[in-house]
Amino acid sequence: MKKFLSGNEAFAEGIRLARPEVISAYPITPQTIVVERLSEMVEDGSLKAEYVHVESEHSALSCAIGASAAGARAFTATSSQGLLYMAECLYYASGGRFPIVMMNADRSTALPWNIYGDQRDSLSQLDSGWIQAYAENAQEALDLALMSYKIAEDKRVSTPFMANLDGFVLTHTYETVDIPEREQADRFLPPYETDNRLDFDNPKNMAFSAGPDYNYIFKYKEHEGVLAARQVINETEKEFSEIFGRSYTGLIENYLTDDADYIIVTLGSIAGLCRETADDLRSRGVKAGVLRIRYMRPFPNQEIADTLKNAKVYAVLEKDVSFGNEGTVFTNVNSALKKADVNVKGYNYIGGLGGRNISSADIEKIFSNMENGAETVNFIGIGGENNG
Repeated sequence: MKKFLSGNEAFAEGIRLARPEVISAYPITPQTIVVERLSEMVEDGSLKAEYVHVESEHSALSCAIGASAAGARAFTATSSQGLLYMAECLYYASGGRFPIVMMNADRSTALPWNIYGDQRDSLSQLDSGWIQAYAENAQEALDLALMSYKIAEDKRVSTPFMANLDGFVLTHTYETVDIPEREQADRFLPPYETDNRLDFDNPKNMAFSAGPDYNYIFKYKEHEGVLAARQVINETEKEFSEIFGRSYTGLIENYLTDDADYIIVTLGSIAGLCRETADDLRSRGVKAGVLRIRYMRPFPNQEIADTLKNAKVYAVLEKDVSFGNEGTVFTNVNSALKKADVNVKGYNYIGGLGGRNISSADIEKIFSNMENGAETVNFIGIGGENNG
């Protein structure tokens, strides 16, 4: 069935099909529509779940942790300052190996106060132990809602999953979305079963303290769980394609990169405009390509190195900056190339902060600068080569 939906509404449809048993909700712009739609689904009976109104984002994730610890499939959603308010709980969820799914509507962080979209909120939490994926459009958002539970709940992974949608650019933009049938979704995602839960018949210690002799072992196992997600993501997408007929490409998505001299690396909704610009440049004889990062954790080290190794130059375009250094995505990409002993010149472009528009002219200028040389770190629209 096809419907004309926003990214938020599409994600809510995917969560409905995933049959969460507990939804903990605290609205924050631009995430609010997700929990609003889910409340309507619970009210009209199309989704059978406990819908819990909580008093803060910290409580929303705390509630989801408690539900998961009791053996229930749990969902929550947040954005920006709400995600930062949750930060303490993020580590409890991942350390407890609770496969909660959370949708985050990527939004700028204060100050200055701003409700528009960049990716500084989620990228600031890369070290929290959560799987992190970035959708490009509403269809991928819906599909990711279903796949996220399949991945997170796999016993090899047992790790919470943060699905990120660009605020307003994706959350509030409408497009035609194919909604799977209930029978398909149930065949793809069976009911949640886990041994990692409170059980009076088989009691166990959960959420305990551990000193130096044992703490590092739990952290290593947590690390192994995120690494195991690499294989599980590929297996999940293969099964998804067989049931629903839509295919995804793992941790990254390449476009015209096989023979590209100049490659933009990016993530989220801006990838579409990057591809359009690459098409235009190709028509003028410029060998342009685009690498979209779909998952920031687990990070696609080898996939990125394999894609960029034959390029002349690459540029990372991201909606984030680690103040005093460079963009966080650029740091990760550079690390991937260094570990693979790939020596390709790279540039970093920071754009979209606070929701500022990134235009096709900006992207074409980035490709031009790759050909002609540019500063290592360049804020689009502020001085330097891209003064707009």
